[in-house]
Amino acid sequence: MNAKKIRAFCRPIRIILGAGLIGYGVYSGNNWFFLGAIPLIAGIFNFCPICKITGQCELVGGK
Repeated sequence: MNAKKIRAFCRPIRIILGAGLIGYGVYSGNNWFFLGAIPLIAGIFNFCPICKITGQCELVGGK
């Protein structure tokens, strides 16, 4: 499995997770859930901070 397939699979999950956390933050009034902006932005811009830090995407298949 190459890095592009992994990123293509993870991108919608990050967007849904981020939007869900922000939505729950609005619903519950708990400001901590606004940290959902991090996975939302990562999904929109197709940037994975974990892959960048660990170098995992480059090891799996490169860009």
